[in-house]
Amino acid sequence: MHELIKKLFNGQVLKKEELKAILEGYTPDIAKQLAQQASQIRKKWYGDAVYVRGLIEFTNYCKNDCYYCGIRKSNCHATRYRLRKEDILDCCDKGYEIGFRTFVLQGGEDSYWKDERLCEVISAIKCKYPQCAITLSVGERSKQSYQRLFDAGADRYLLRHETANEKHYSLLHPKNLDLEHRKQCLYALKEIGYQVGCGFMVGSPHQSVDTIAEDLCFLQEFQPHMVGIGPFIPHKDTPFAKEKAGTLEMTLYLLSIVRLLLPKVLLPATTALGTIHEKGREKGILAGANVMMPNLSPENVRKNYLLYDNKISTGEEAAENLKLLKAKMTSIGCMVAIHRGDSLLMK
Repeated sequence: MHELIKKLFNGQVLKKEELKAILEGYTPDIAKQLAQQASQIRKKWYGDAVYVRGLIEFTNYCKNDCYYCGIRKSNCHATRYRLRKEDILDCCDKGYEIGFRTFVLQGGEDSYWKDERLCEVISAIKCKYPQCAITLSVGERSKQSYQRLFDAGADRYLLRHETANEKHYSLLHPKNLDLEHRKQCLYALKEIGYQVGCGFMVGSPHQSVDTIAEDLCFLQEFQPHMVGIGPFIPHKDTPFAKEKAGTLEMTLYLLSIVRLLLPKVLLPATTALGTIHEKGREKGILAGANVMMPNLSPENVRKNYLLYDNKISTGEEAAENLKLLKAKMTSIGCMVAIHRGDSLLMK
């Protein structure tokens, strides 16, 4: 185990069996050792900066029926909404005034938001705030669609691969979705020129040490600019309602491993992490993460964008409480950086 950790600390590419051994060798002491090293690597490349992005959850309509997701199309209990272009721009105005210089437009795969409509919103934001970055998280689309959105002004794209194991993917999604197409989307985004983020849930149903090791191998192969990982949390209106949630300990362990495998990556401490533990996101930063995404969505819709149960929708995750977030980051030796915070891998 000592030799494997040494290889990890030296930034070497690790094979699946080596990664599997590190995962199986988890102990609190080893996790602490990895977190300390990951924190040092984060500081080496990004200093004490924690980048904040203004999250705008602009639609919770979705054509897909993923078994883990609270906004899946079969959930008849979901209160559906779509923000108008004017609503989204109001969120950006509010966010810019607070100090945000990145806006994240996140939504389900909503057929209402065709290229023309989405490009109109992106162009309007970019015209008003040319110095700001726009991140999209709107699922699988054609390469032509991704190109149009990029040409309109989008800079980054988040698309979690969810799992790099085909069988596991089929256990999380209906038959009309497949891993190969998801990967094709990721490679298309990278080829176009986006800063691209992928990622996976920790503790998702049917996940194993083997599948997590495959996820880490895929990250090494794909070399994303961003990696989003957070604990799986069940939603009461999905087929996985009675499944166990992912753990804080393994999520933090994997954040540290990802930071060590991909030293320059942008790595969020997610809302899900803050949902399973009161200080989850602070712990995530100390484990190697360096991004947070406070919510800029209108307060009256935040409670309706429920991908999982008990999602926090008030408090320091809300953009209005940036002062509180800054204080929490200061308490752990970090500082909130409001600027764009582009990936170092793009330079």
